[in-house]
Amino acid sequence: MSRGQASEAAKSADKRRDGLILLLLGAVIFLGLGFALEYSASTPSADFRALYFPARCLAQNADLYSVAAVAPIYAADAAHFPTDDWKAREIATRNVYPPTAFTFMMPFAMLSWGPAHLLWLGLTVASILFVSALMWWQCADLAPVLSGALIALFLVNSELLVISSNAAGIVVSLCVVAVLCFVRNRFALLGILCLAVSLTIKPQETGLVWLYFLLAGGVYRRRALQTLAATIAISLPALLWIWHVSPHWLDEWRANLAAFSAHGAINDPGPASTGGHGLAMVISLQAVISVFRDDPRVYNLGSYLVTAPLVVIWAVITLRTRVTAARTWLALASIAAISMLPVYHRQYDAKLLLLTLPACLLLWSRRGVAGWVAVLMNTAAFVLTGDLTWALVLGWINHLPQPTTTRAYEMFLGLQVFPAPLIVLALGVFYLWAYARSAAVSDFAAEPAD
Repeated sequence: MSRGQASEAAKSADKRRDGLILLLLGAVIFLGLGFALEYSASTPSADFRALYFPARCLAQNADLYSVAAVAPIYAADAAHFPTDDWKAREIATRNVYPPTAFTFMMPFAMLSWGPAHLLWLGLTVASILFVSALMWWQCADLAPVLSGALIALFLVNSELLVISSNAAGIVVSLCVVAVLCFVRNRFALLGILCLAVSLTIKPQETGLVWLYFLLAGGVYRRRALQTLAATIAISLPALLWIWHVSPHWLDEWRANLAAFSAHGAINDPGPASTGGHGLAMVISLQAVISVFRDDPRVYNLGSYLVTAPLVVIWAVITLRTRVTAARTWLALASIAAISMLPVYHRQYDAKLLLLTLPACLLLWSRRGVAGWVAVLMNTAAFVLTGDLTWALVLGWINHLPQPTTTRAYEMFLGLQVFPAPLIVLALGVFYLWAYARSAAVSDFAAEPAD
C-alpha cells in the first residue's frame, strides 16, 4: 500500500470512528432522558397498556373490545397506576388495535404487569438502538460522520418511545430490519417474519412499505407475497380466537375507533381534541386542514385529495422503472413520509422516517444541490417531528399570553399543528421528485459521483 493510500485509509477510519462516536452519544442521551422521563411521568407506558390489558382479557376468554370486560382487568392492577387520569384509563380499556396484533401480544399477557412492562420496554429500547446501528452501518460508506450525526439527532428526539412504550418503536424497528434484509438480499426469512409481524400490529404504519416490494416486481414481489402469507398465518390464530369469544368484535372495534375520534376526543385531529396537539401530537394532514374547517368530511377528504395523487405517481414510477438499490431507497424514503399523512398517525409513528436516511446520504454523496436539500430536509424533519423539540416548544408556548380573538387562536393553534405534518409532506414530495428524476437516468445507481 502506498503512502497516499495509507493516508486515505487512516482518514476513512477516523471518519468512521467519529461517526460511531456521534451515534453512541445519541444513544446515551436517548437512554438517559428516556428512562428519566419515563420514571417521572404521571402515566408511564400508557400506550403499552392499550395492548396489554385487552390481551389479558383475551387470555381469560373475554371480549377484548368491550370496555366493560377489560375495565375489571385493568382495575385489578390499578395499584401500579395511582396517578392515572381518565385519558389513561380510556386508552387502557377501549381497544382500537386490530385482532391481528394479539398473536404477538399473548406472551406478554401471560406475565404480570411488572415483568411484562419491563420486557416490552427493554425490547422497544433494544430494537430502536439496534436498527439505528444498522442504519449507520448501511450509510457509513457514503458519509460516516453525517450519518452518525443524523441518527444521533433521530435518537435524541425519540424519548416518547420509552415514555409511552407505544408499539411504533417495535413496529418501525421490525420494518427497518425487513427492508435491509430485502434490499441487501440476505436473511430473507428474517425479513419476511419481521415485516409480517409489523403488519399485524400496525398495518397503517408499514403497509405502503410492503406495497413497494409488491409493485417493484422480481424477487421483491416474491418477498412481498411471502410476507403476506406469513402475515395471514401469524394472524389467523388470534383472529379465530377473537371471533369465538367475541362474534360481534367488528362492530365493537368500529365503535371504539369512533369513540376515540369523536369531536373533542383523544384522537380527534381537530382544534377541540383532548389529546391531539400536545406531546405525541397527531401529524396527519387532517390536523392541518381541521384548523380551517373542523369537519371530518372536509379534513378527511382534503387529506386524501392531497396524498392520493402522490401515491399514484409513486406507484406508476415503481411499476415502470427498473429496480436498483438506489431507486429502492428513494422510493422507500418517499413513501415512508407520505404514508404518515392520509390517515391517523402520531408523532412517534414518524420514527419510520429513519428509512429516509439512505436516500438522503445517497443524494449527499453525489455532490449536488439535491444533496444539500436532502440533508436540510431530513434535519428539519427529525427536529420538527422530534419529541425533545416539542417538549421544549410546548413549554415555551404555555408561557405565551393566551389568544383573545378567533384569528389569534387560529395562529396560536397553527404554531403547534402545522410544522410536523407540513415538513413530512415536504419531505415526501422532495423524495418523490428525486425518485422520479432517478427514473429518467438509466444507469442511476448507488455509487457517488466522482
